Amino acid sequence: MDYIHDLHSFLPGIIVAAAGLLVIMLEAFKKGVHLSYGATVAGLGIAFIFSIQAMFGDTGTAFSGMIVHGGTGAFGMMIVLLGALFCVFISKDYLQDAGLHNGEVYGMLLFATTGMLGLAVSNDLISFFVSLETMSICLYVLAGLIKTEKIGAEAALKYFLLGAFSTGFLLYGIALIYGATGQTNLTEVAAAAEPTLLFFAGSALLLVGIFFKIAAVPFHMWTPDVYQGTPTTLTAFMATAAKSATFVAFILILTRMLPDTEAGDWTNVIQVVAVLTMIIGNLIALAQDNVKRMLAYSSIAHAGYLMVGLAAGTAAGYSGVLYYLFAYTLMNVGAFGVIAYYERNHGLDFTEIDSYAGLGFKMPIMGVMLSVFLFSLAGIPPLVGFVGKYYVFAAAVQAGLIPLAIIGVLASAASVYYYLRVMVYLYFREAHKEYTLKTPGLLFKSTLILLAVLTIYYGIEPVLPTTGLIELITSYYAV
Repeated sequence: MDYIHDLHSFLPGIIVAAAGLLVIMLEAFKKGVHLSYGATVAGLGIAFIFSIQAMFGDTGTAFSGMIVHGGTGAFGMMIVLLGALFCVFISKDYLQDAGLHNGEVYGMLLFATTGMLGLAVSNDLISFFVSLETMSICLYVLAGLIKTEKIGAEAALKYFLLGAFSTGFLLYGIALIYGATGQTNLTEVAAAAEPTLLFFAGSALLLVGIFFKIAAVPFHMWTPDVYQGTPTTLTAFMATAAKSATFVAFILILTRMLPDTEAGDWTNVIQVVAVLTMIIGNLIALAQDNVKRMLAYSSIAHAGYLMVGLAAGTAAGYSGVLYYLFAYTLMNVGAFGVIAYYERNHGLDFTEIDSYAGLGFKMPIMGVMLSVFLFSLAGIPPLVGFVGKYYVFAAAVQAGLIPLAIIGVLASAASVYYYLRVMVYLYFREAHKEYTLKTPGLLFKSTLILLAVLTIYYGIEPVLPTTGLIELITSYYAV
């Protein structure tokens, strides 16, 4: 009955994949996009429930050790499905207004989510590669949805070419690791690894591929153009769910294949990349006048903050990274959602910061929610972004990486300028012309309100007299 155990271990991924096949069939038989949308929400919702259940279940491996279940992997699946659900909720109205609302979009989104779920539980370099490519190919398609605009074609082409280039590094790295150890299972690779040039070269190339997917400097070049040219709600999907899945896979590789041993201590490399990513991401974001490009460089900086926790290499560091991914999903989907609302009113070019002048009073609830999300991204208490940064920086201090933590805090402080700059335009600049804003749909508005409430709640949740989320995550690494 092992196959039943295997299927149950990856049940959220199987449900999402089945939902994707159903959506494609519905579209093929012209059953209507609203039915496809309903199937998408149902599939993601059911999978989300099973992922929460898996967080409290047993831990172990399945499919002959190809994947893990429970613990870190289950939490990673929960974050991916949470981000995908919220992005689907805010996508319907936006895609309808943009003329992009069709079943193929939801099919690609579901298949991309399936790849992300596989990525979050990969315990083998083969399953890691297959999941990563499943995710990436679908994202290449989603990046090029705006076919009538040059920025859409540019986004898809740049993402595809650089993505294919990084895949070459990744696959060559996997081949070298296999050549050095004769294994592809993460734990078996760690057991067979020796400090040889072949193993170091393979590990380095593998990390290059991962750094590209998380948009770490100097492998970040694709991010601003792809984020700008992709439909905004789908940009949120790329920036949260895809990044979360890759970081969870990164944690599994660091803890299972590259532990702190003579053959695999990559802490110094991660520290250097983290510093470059935090500094360069924030510096370039300071000069951006396009809000989507600003959030793109902001996401690069946040990848740097996350790598601070990875560099710590401790249970507290990995727990902090998982919590930060949860926090980042809430506040980033919310921020992109409000931007998508403004775009719905004035077209795809409505992302220059000058366009936001005076809009804070036109639709007060949207202005307030955008402010909440931007304050949280800046790490201002008592919002969830502050708590996430506190956990990763505190882990670095506990691990003795005090200079790295100081650089992270200073970089985060610098980010306050470009986040608050948006709010200055919203509330303290006169509008250049009169705008008439649409009333947002009930589901769209309710989703953003829920995200804002969760952003505030999880900012104060650590001080409440209850067992918090971070305690649950920390239990995954308890000895």
